[in-house]
Amino acid sequence: MNKYKTVLEDLKNRHVLVVGDLMLDEYIKGSVSRISPEAPVPVVVQEDAFFTPGGASNVANNLSSLGAKVTVVGRIGKDTEGEILKKVLEERGIRTTGVMVDPRLHTILKTRIIAQHQQVVRVDREQVVDDSDGLFYDEKVAPFIHKHFSQFDAVILSDYGKGVIQAPLVEDITRMAKKAGIPVVVDPKVEHLKFYGHVASITPNRKEMETALKSLEPETRKTFGIMATRLDSLDAVKAAGKGLLTYLGIDSLLVTLGEGGMCLFEEGKEPFHLPTRAQEVFDVSGAGDTVIAVFALCLAAGADKKLAADIANHAAGIVVAKMGAACVTPDELIAAMKVKV
Repeated sequence: MNKYKTVLEDLKNRHVLVVGDLMLDEYIKGSVSRISPEAPVPVVVQEDAFFTPGGASNVANNLSSLGAKVTVVGRIGKDTEGEILKKVLEERGIRTTGVMVDPRLHTILKTRIIAQHQQVVRVDREQVVDDSDGLFYDEKVAPFIHKHFSQFDAVILSDYGKGVIQAPLVEDITRMAKKAGIPVVVDPKVEHLKFYGHVASITPNRKEMETALKSLEPETRKTFGIMATRLDSLDAVKAAGKGLLTYLGIDSLLVTLGEGGMCLFEEGKEPFHLPTRAQEVFDVSGAGDTVIAVFALCLAAGADKKLAADIANHAAGIVVAKMGAACVTPDELIAAMKVKV
Protein backbone atom coordinates (compact mmCIF):
# COMPACT_ATOMS: atom_id res chain seq x y z
CA MET A 1 0.00 0.00 0.00
CA ASN A 2 1.21 3.53 -0.82
CA LYS A 3 2.94 5.06 2.22
CA TYR A 4 0.88 8.27 1.96
CA LYS A 5 -2.36 6.32 1.90
CA THR A 6 -1.26 4.19 4.86
CA VAL A 7 -0.60 7.29 6.99
CA LEU A 8 -3.75 9.15 5.94
CA GLU A 9 -5.96 6.16 6.66
CA ASP A 10 -4.44 5.79 10.15
CA LEU A 11 -5.02 9.40 11.27
CA LYS A 12 -8.47 8.64 12.64
CA ASN A 13 -7.03 5.93 14.90
CA ARG A 14 -4.75 8.34 16.79
CA HIS A 15 -5.36 10.27 20.00
CA VAL A 16 -3.50 13.57 20.43
CA LEU A 17 -3.10 15.67 23.56
CA VAL A 18 -3.06 19.43 22.93
CA VAL A 19 -1.79 21.61 25.77
CA GLY A 20 -1.67 25.37 25.48
CA ASP A 21 -3.29 28.77 25.48
CA LEU A 22 -6.99 28.48 24.71
CA MET A 23 -8.82 31.30 22.93
CA LEU A 24 -12.29 32.00 21.61
CA ASP A 25 -12.53 33.62 18.18
CA GLU A 26 -15.61 35.70 17.39
CA TYR A 27 -16.46 36.69 13.82
CA ILE A 28 -18.86 39.51 12.99
CA LYS A 29 -19.61 39.68 9.27
CA GLY A 30 -21.45 42.41 7.45
CA SER A 31 -21.43 44.98 4.68
CA VAL A 32 -20.24 48.57 4.34
CA SER A 33 -22.08 51.23 2.38
CA ARG A 34 -21.08 54.45 4.16
CA ILE A 35 -18.54 56.15 6.38
CA SER A 36 -19.47 57.09 9.93
CA PRO A 37 -20.28 60.79 10.52
CA GLU A 38 -18.65 60.45 13.94
CA ALA A 39 -15.18 59.47 12.70
CA PRO A 40 -13.54 58.50 9.38
CA VAL A 41 -14.32 54.79 9.78
CA PRO A 42 -16.63 52.45 7.86
CA VAL A 43 -20.03 51.57 9.30
CA VAL A 44 -20.43 47.78 9.21
CA VAL A 45 -24.02 46.55 9.12
CA GLN A 46 -23.94 43.19 10.87
CA GLU A 47 -25.36 40.27 8.90
CA ASP A 48 -23.89 37.28 10.72
CA ALA A 49 -21.92 36.44 13.86
CA PHE A 50 -20.40 33.18 15.10
CA PHE A 51 -17.71 31.72 17.34
CA THR A 52 -14.85 29.35 16.48
CA PRO A 53 -12.01 27.83 18.52
CA GLY A 54 -8.81 29.91 18.59
CA GLY A 55 -5.21 29.51 19.72
CA ALA A 56 -4.52 26.01 21.03
CA SER A 57 -8.25 25.34 20.60
CA ASN A 58 -7.84 25.78 16.84
CA VAL A 59 -5.04 23.21 16.80
CA ALA A 60 -7.43 20.79 18.49
CA ASN A 61 -10.12 21.72 15.96
CA ASN A 62 -7.78 20.90 13.06
CA LEU A 63 -7.02 17.50 14.54
CA SER A 64 -10.71 16.73 15.07
CA SER A 65 -11.48 17.79 11.49
CA LEU A 66 -9.11 15.06 10.30
CA GLY A 67 -10.97 12.47 12.36
CA ALA A 68 -8.45 12.11 15.18
CA LYS A 69 -9.37 11.81 18.83
CA VAL A 70 -8.35 14.98 20.67
CA THR A 71 -8.05 15.94 24.31
CA VAL A 72 -7.30 19.59 25.03
CA VAL A 73 -5.76 20.95 28.22
CA GLY A 74 -5.71 24.65 29.08
CA ARG A 75 -7.34 27.50 30.98
CA ILE A 76 -10.55 29.46 30.66
CA GLY A 77 -11.99 32.12 32.91
CA LYS A 78 -15.11 31.79 35.00
CA ASP A 79 -17.15 33.64 32.40
CA THR A 80 -19.64 33.33 29.54
CA GLU A 81 -16.87 33.24 26.92
CA GLY A 82 -15.31 30.22 28.63
CA GLU A 83 -18.63 28.41 28.61
CA ILE A 84 -19.08 29.20 24.92
CA LEU A 85 -15.58 27.92 24.11
CA LYS A 86 -16.20 24.61 25.88
CA LYS A 87 -19.50 24.20 24.05
CA VAL A 88 -17.91 25.00 20.67
CA LEU A 89 -15.16 22.44 21.29
CA GLU A 90 -17.60 19.76 22.45
CA GLU A 91 -19.75 20.31 19.35
CA ARG A 92 -16.66 19.37 17.32
CA GLY A 93 -16.13 16.16 19.27
CA ILE A 94 -13.12 17.46 21.23
CA ARG A 95 -12.67 16.18 24.78
CA THR A 96 -12.78 19.11 27.22
CA THR A 97 -12.26 17.34 30.54
CA GLY A 98 -8.82 18.98 30.64
CA VAL A 99 -10.19 22.51 30.18
CA MET A 100 -9.76 24.05 33.64
CA VAL A 101 -11.28 27.21 35.09
CA ASP A 102 -8.72 29.68 36.45
CA PRO A 103 -10.56 32.43 38.37
CA ARG A 104 -7.55 34.73 38.07
CA LEU A 105 -8.23 35.49 34.42
CA HIS A 106 -10.81 36.10 31.70
CA THR A 107 -11.14 33.75 28.74
CA ILE A 108 -9.12 35.19 25.85
CA LEU A 109 -11.48 36.57 23.20
CA LYS A 110 -10.46 37.80 19.74
CA THR A 111 -13.23 39.55 17.80
CA ARG A 112 -12.77 40.03 14.06
CA ILE A 113 -15.07 42.28 12.05
CA ILE A 114 -15.30 41.27 8.40
CA ALA A 115 -16.84 43.36 5.62
CA GLN A 116 -16.87 42.50 1.91
CA HIS A 117 -14.58 39.53 2.68
CA GLN A 118 -11.96 41.82 4.24
CA GLN A 119 -11.02 42.05 7.89
CA VAL A 120 -11.75 45.62 9.02
CA VAL A 121 -10.48 45.40 12.59
CA ARG A 122 -9.60 42.89 15.31
CA VAL A 123 -10.34 43.50 18.98
CA ASP A 124 -8.47 41.40 21.55
CA ARG A 125 -9.55 40.88 25.13
CA GLU A 126 -6.84 39.08 27.00
CA GLN A 127 -5.27 38.96 30.41
CA VAL A 128 -1.89 37.24 30.62
CA VAL A 129 -1.43 35.47 33.95
CA ASP A 130 1.81 33.51 34.15
CA ASP A 131 1.55 30.44 36.31
CA SER A 132 4.90 31.44 37.85
CA ASP A 133 4.01 29.96 41.23
CA GLY A 134 3.15 26.64 39.56
CA LEU A 135 -0.10 26.32 41.48
CA PHE A 136 -2.38 25.93 38.48
CA TYR A 137 -0.10 23.32 36.93
CA ASP A 138 0.62 21.43 40.16
CA GLU A 139 -2.95 21.38 41.42
CA LYS A 140 -4.97 20.96 38.23
CA VAL A 141 -3.02 20.28 35.05
CA ALA A 142 -0.35 17.82 36.22
CA PRO A 143 -2.76 15.40 37.95
CA PHE A 144 -4.94 15.29 34.83
CA ILE A 145 -2.06 14.72 32.42
CA HIS A 146 -0.43 12.08 34.59
CA LYS A 147 -3.70 10.19 34.94
CA HIS A 148 -4.50 10.10 31.21
CA PHE A 149 -1.08 10.20 29.51
CA SER A 150 -1.07 6.54 28.51
CA GLN A 151 -4.03 7.22 26.16
CA PHE A 152 -2.12 9.56 23.85
CA ASP A 153 -0.14 8.90 20.65
CA ALA A 154 1.37 12.40 20.39
CA VAL A 155 1.48 15.70 22.27
CA ILE A 156 1.26 19.22 20.85
CA LEU A 157 2.33 22.18 22.98
CA SER A 158 0.68 25.29 21.53
CA ASP A 159 2.57 28.18 23.11
CA TYR A 160 1.08 31.62 22.51
CA GLY A 161 2.88 33.10 25.50
CA LYS A 162 -0.30 33.59 27.54
CA GLY A 163 0.92 31.75 30.63
CA VAL A 164 0.08 28.05 30.27
CA ILE A 165 3.37 26.76 28.83
CA GLN A 166 6.04 26.96 31.53
CA ALA A 167 9.33 25.07 31.95
CA PRO A 168 8.08 22.53 34.55
CA LEU A 169 5.16 21.54 32.28
CA VAL A 170 7.46 21.03 29.27
CA GLU A 171 9.98 19.05 31.32
CA ASP A 172 7.24 16.84 32.76
CA ILE A 173 5.60 16.13 29.41
CA THR A 174 8.84 15.49 27.51
CA ARG A 175 9.97 13.07 30.23
CA MET A 176 6.71 11.10 30.05
CA ALA A 177 6.68 11.20 26.25
CA LYS A 178 10.23 9.89 26.00
CA LYS A 179 9.32 7.00 28.29
CA ALA A 180 6.17 6.28 26.25
CA GLY A 181 7.96 6.67 22.90
CA ILE A 182 5.59 9.30 21.51
CA PRO A 183 6.45 12.61 19.76
CA VAL A 184 6.11 16.07 21.30
CA VAL A 185 5.75 18.92 18.79
CA VAL A 186 5.81 22.59 19.82
CA ASP A 187 4.45 25.76 18.26
CA PRO A 188 7.05 27.95 19.96
CA LYS A 189 7.25 31.31 21.69
CA VAL A 190 10.65 32.96 21.39
CA GLU A 191 10.88 33.74 25.08
CA HIS A 192 10.59 30.03 25.85
CA LEU A 193 13.11 28.66 23.35
CA LYS A 194 15.25 26.90 25.93
CA PHE A 195 12.18 25.14 27.35
CA TYR A 196 11.97 22.91 24.32
CA GLY A 197 14.90 20.53 24.61
CA HIS A 198 14.13 16.84 23.91
CA VAL A 199 11.02 17.50 21.80
CA ALA A 200 10.48 15.92 18.39
CA SER A 201 10.12 19.24 16.61
CA ILE A 202 9.25 22.92 16.84
CA THR A 203 7.37 24.70 14.04
CA PRO A 204 8.18 28.45 13.89
CA ASN A 205 7.26 30.65 10.95
CA ARG A 206 9.87 32.86 9.25
CA LYS A 207 9.20 35.89 11.46
CA GLU A 208 9.34 33.82 14.65
CA MET A 209 12.61 32.28 13.55
CA GLU A 210 14.12 35.70 12.78
CA THR A 211 13.05 36.93 16.23
CA ALA A 212 14.55 33.82 17.82
CA LEU A 213 17.86 34.41 16.06
CA LYS A 214 17.93 38.06 17.13
CA SER A 215 17.34 37.01 20.73
CA LEU A 216 20.65 35.13 20.76
CA GLU A 217 23.86 36.87 21.74
CA PRO A 218 26.09 37.68 18.73
CA GLU A 219 28.83 35.43 20.10
CA THR A 220 26.33 32.57 20.45
CA ARG A 221 25.18 33.02 16.86
CA LYS A 222 28.80 32.97 15.70
CA THR A 223 29.53 29.81 17.69
CA PHE A 224 26.66 27.97 16.01
CA GLY A 225 27.43 29.27 12.51
CA ILE A 226 24.46 31.65 12.33
CA MET A 227 25.66 34.50 10.14
CA ALA A 228 22.39 36.34 9.51
CA THR A 229 19.17 37.13 11.35
CA ARG A 230 17.30 38.35 8.29
CA LEU A 231 16.00 35.34 6.40
CA ASP A 232 15.42 36.92 3.01
CA SER A 233 16.57 33.94 0.96
CA LEU A 234 16.33 30.16 1.11
CA ASP A 235 20.12 29.94 1.54
CA ALA A 236 19.88 32.21 4.61
CA VAL A 237 17.07 30.07 6.02
CA LYS A 238 19.08 26.87 5.54
CA ALA A 239 22.23 28.24 7.14
CA ALA A 240 20.38 29.71 10.13
CA GLY A 241 18.18 26.64 10.56
CA LYS A 242 21.15 24.33 10.86
CA GLY A 243 22.68 26.52 13.56
CA LEU A 244 19.44 26.96 15.50
CA LEU A 245 18.75 23.22 15.45
CA THR A 246 22.16 22.54 16.99
CA TYR A 247 21.79 25.35 19.52
CA LEU A 248 18.40 24.10 20.74
CA GLY A 249 19.44 20.45 20.79
CA ILE A 250 16.07 19.25 19.46
CA ASP A 251 15.35 16.45 17.00
CA SER A 252 14.03 18.63 14.19
CA LEU A 253 12.88 22.07 13.14
CA LEU A 254 10.07 22.72 10.63
CA VAL A 255 10.08 26.34 9.47
CA THR A 256 7.06 27.66 7.57
CA LEU A 257 7.97 30.29 4.96
CA GLY A 258 4.62 31.53 3.61
CA GLU A 259 4.84 31.72 -0.17
CA GLY A 260 8.27 30.08 0.17
CA GLY A 261 6.78 26.82 1.44
CA MET A 262 8.53 25.03 4.31
CA CYS A 263 11.99 23.85 5.26
CA LEU A 264 12.64 20.82 7.46
CA PHE A 265 15.85 20.46 9.45
CA GLU A 266 16.87 17.17 11.03
CA GLU A 267 20.01 16.37 12.94
CA GLY A 268 22.69 14.93 10.66
CA LYS A 269 20.67 15.52 7.48
CA GLU A 270 20.63 18.18 4.79
CA PRO A 271 17.74 20.69 4.95
CA PHE A 272 14.64 19.52 3.07
CA HIS A 273 12.76 22.31 1.27
CA LEU A 274 9.12 21.92 0.25
CA PRO A 275 7.74 24.51 -2.19
CA THR A 276 4.32 25.94 -1.35
CA ARG A 277 1.27 23.99 -2.50
CA ALA A 278 -1.07 26.98 -2.27
CA GLN A 279 -2.92 27.71 -5.51
CA GLU A 280 -4.36 30.94 -4.10
CA VAL A 281 -3.95 32.76 -0.80
CA PHE A 282 -7.05 34.27 0.79
CA ASP A 283 -6.26 34.26 4.52
CA VAL A 284 -3.15 32.95 6.31
CA SER A 285 -4.60 33.22 9.83
CA GLY A 286 -4.49 29.85 11.55
CA ALA A 287 -2.32 28.20 8.89
CA GLY A 288 0.38 27.51 11.48
CA ASP A 289 -2.18 25.67 13.61
CA THR A 290 -3.02 23.45 10.65
CA VAL A 291 0.64 22.72 9.97
CA ILE A 292 1.48 21.63 13.50
CA ALA A 293 -1.74 19.60 13.81
CA VAL A 294 -1.17 17.66 10.60
CA PHE A 295 2.58 17.26 11.16
CA ALA A 296 2.17 15.88 14.69
CA LEU A 297 -0.75 13.65 13.74
CA CYS A 298 1.20 12.14 10.85
CA LEU A 299 4.14 11.44 13.17
CA ALA A 300 1.71 9.72 15.52
CA ALA A 301 0.49 7.63 12.58
CA GLY A 302 4.01 6.38 11.88
CA ALA A 303 5.21 8.81 9.22
CA ASP A 304 8.83 9.93 9.18
CA LYS A 305 9.40 13.68 9.44
CA LYS A 306 9.84 14.26 5.69
CA LEU A 307 6.57 12.52 4.89
CA ALA A 308 4.76 14.31 7.74
CA ALA A 309 6.09 17.68 6.57
CA ASP A 310 5.01 16.99 2.98
CA ILE A 311 1.45 16.17 4.05
CA ALA A 312 1.36 19.22 6.34
CA ASN A 313 2.54 21.37 3.44
CA HIS A 314 -0.39 20.19 1.31
CA ALA A 315 -2.78 20.92 4.21
CA ALA A 316 -1.42 24.46 4.56
CA GLY A 317 -2.00 25.03 0.85
CA ILE A 318 -5.66 24.16 1.35
CA VAL A 319 -6.43 26.29 4.41
CA VAL A 320 -4.86 29.54 3.17
CA ALA A 321 -7.48 29.57 0.41
CA LYS A 322 -10.23 29.77 3.06
CA MET A 323 -11.36 32.66 5.26
CA GLY A 324 -10.40 32.73 8.91
CA ALA A 325 -8.79 30.03 11.02
CA ALA A 326 -10.03 27.20 8.81
CA CYS A 327 -9.46 23.44 8.94
CA VAL A 328 -8.73 20.77 6.37
CA THR A 329 -10.84 17.64 5.95
CA PRO A 330 -9.59 14.16 5.03
CA ASP A 331 -11.31 14.33 1.64
CA GLU A 332 -9.68 17.69 0.85
CA LEU A 333 -6.28 16.37 1.83
CA ILE A 334 -6.67 13.20 -0.21
CA ALA A 335 -7.81 15.26 -3.22
CA ALA A 336 -4.83 17.61 -2.88
CA MET A 337 -2.46 14.63 -2.76
CA LYS A 338 -4.17 12.57 -5.45
CA VAL A 339 -0.94 12.11 -7.38
CA LYS A 340 0.72 10.50 -4.36
CA VAL A 341 -2.13 8.59 -2.71
